[in-house]
Amino acid sequence: MKNFAKLVIPHIILAIFSLIILLPLVWIVRVSLTDRLTAYKIPPEIGTLGFMNYVEIFQRYPFVTWFANSLIIALAATIIALPFATAMAYAFARFSTGGALLRLGVLASQMLPPIILVLPLFVVFLAAHLTQSRTALVIAHLTISLPFLSWMLVSFFEGDVARLEEAARVDGATRWQAFRYIAVPVAAPGILAAGLLGFILSWNEFLFALVLSGPKSQTLPVGLASLETHAGVEIAPLAAATVVSLLPVFALLPFLRKHLIKGLSLGALK
Repeated sequence: MKNFAKLVIPHIILAIFSLIILLPLVWIVRVSLTDRLTAYKIPPEIGTLGFMNYVEIFQRYPFVTWFANSLIIALAATIIALPFATAMAYAFARFSTGGALLRLGVLASQMLPPIILVLPLFVVFLAAHLTQSRTALVIAHLTISLPFLSWMLVSFFEGDVARLEEAARVDGATRWQAFRYIAVPVAAPGILAAGLLGFILSWNEFLFALVLSGPKSQTLPVGLASLETHAGVEIAPLAAATVVSLLPVFALLPFLRKHLIKGLSLGALK
């Protein structure tokens, strides 16, 4: 009986938490498929289901532009940040230059609210004639993703990876060869996991996009916020736009799930 309880109770708890997490998503999908009148009804009703809200967001709003901007900016910021973050993390894990103070500085940069960086970045981009451009947003996103990814990747180059690299150095490999052929391939799942988290971080970023973007460089978070007007919230189209904005992440997860789990587990190995 005790063994049965040990097996069943954790699954029941996980099922309850999963239900709590999934309920908002189910509600958003339901609202996105209903008309405006049904969307506002309490208690909720199913009503007539259809894709009219999805058609509306593409016809009434520059949704394709928002989506393309978010995708381009998130991909560019992740692709640029990942090699630099990998090198920084490797340096933190192998060398004592700067000591704990440098690590704490990188960590402290994550504790600063992003709004502190908005005005200085705006002044710099204004002087460089980069305001309201995707380039400005990519650079702004790097100020968030680069410290986050480098701090996250440090643990992937410690423990077993360090021992394998040390063995390669004993066999005559140079520091660069050990890094390229041993450390990076072994830590690749962790690097991939960090890259996915960096992409999600950039994809969801709102504040920099709100201040630094223009009509042609608006991203999805800013576009979704614009659906709230003085007349009220367009709740049904907003729900449809939210569902579409979640698709890239949901599309990536099935292909990267194995590497994501392996990478996050690798960071715990010492």
